[in-house]
This record gives sequence, C-alpha cells and structure tokens, in this order.
Amino acid sequence: MNKKTIVVVGAGKGLGNAVARLFGENDFRVILISRNLDRLNGYKAEFETTGIETYVYAADCEKPETLTEAFKEIQNKFGAVDVLVYNAAVLEGGTATEFDNANFLRHYQVDVASALHCAKLIIPKQAEQKSGAILLTGGILGDYPASQYTGVSVGKAALKALGKTLHEELKEKGIYVGLVTVCDVIAPDTKHSPELIAEKFLELYRQQDKYEISY
Repeated sequence: MNKKTIVVVGAGKGLGNAVARLFGENDFRVILISRNLDRLNGYKAEFETTGIETYVYAADCEKPETLTEAFKEIQNKFGAVDVLVYNAAVLEGGTATEFDNANFLRHYQVDVASALHCAKLIIPKQAEQKSGAILLTGGILGDYPASQYTGVSVGKAALKALGKTLHEELKEKGIYVGLVTVCDVIAPDTKHSPELIAEKFLELYRQQDKYEISY
C-alpha cells in the first residue's frame, strides 16, 4: 500500500510541527511548508532522526503564486495530497482603526484567502480519488472577537465560515473539511500544548463525523 501524504502549511516549532509529527508517526509522508528554508531543513533533519519521511518546500502565504508552485511540485512528485493542514496566520495585535487597507488585506490573505487557494490546488486530485481531507486551525477569537486583536479575530471568523462552506460543498465528492478551534493560548506542558491539540487533528481526520472540534 502506498504511503499517504500530509502537507502542513504553516510549519513551525509549535502546533504545525506537532501535527506533522503525529501524522508522521502514523505512517504518513510529511511535507512541511513555510517561508524560511533554513528552518524547514532543520525541521526535516529533526523529523528524519525519528524515521519520519519528510520533505520541505519554501512558500509564502502572502504570495499565492509561491504556493501554486510548491503544490505543483508536490503533486507532480507524490500525486494527490491526502491531508492538507492549513495552520498559517498573522498573529499580530491591533485595533480596527489602527489598520491601513494594505495591512488588513495582508491579514486576510494569509489567514483566509491562501487557505482557499491551497485547498483549490489539491481538490481536483482528491476528487479524482474520491477521498482526502482539509483540516484548518481555528481560534476562539473567531467566536469571541477581541478589539486588541482585530486582524486575528476577523481572520479566524472568516476561516471558520470558509471551512464550513467547503465542508458542505465537498462532502459529496468524498472530501472531508474540518476545523480545530483552539480555545486558549498554545503553550508547552499545559492543557493547550501543541501535542495535545495535534491529537484533535488526527481525531477529526479519522472520525470525520463533524465539522468542528473545540479544544
């Protein structure tokens, strides 16, 4: 049986890598995407010491064309992406009136629009095989917005709505879309450690019986 492939967009020392590692430990081929190639190569070396087959691609969620190129290379080499995890976000503070138009659009591009862009890049091949999953990292600010974090609040609210519409649209094609809503600050050695939250991503993927898990 061919090994399945997971692509994590927004790889990093916290939740992104924890999700990737957990799926890798469950016999997935892991592909990490973020902006910094040097860091990615470090993650690759770390993962490979534990026997996880790992590949890395540098791309910037502010620049969708870089994602297009990365996913073209990935699918040409490995075929359909079985699981996409979109974990990228601009986690910066700021009130609504402090945003200029360009910066507000930057938040929306990274937090929401590039999630849809990545999904659309992999949906055709997932639809061909009538299986696949798209998993999104949500946040409590999407349900309870905070004025000091307007960009994050709007982004997570929009991502939740986007994911729900994709969930309804794609289920007839055999594609599952789910959201893990993180309800507190992610921190090591706490109830909201990356490793514990990662388990919810694997749970959603395996069960596929609901759209959202709040943790």
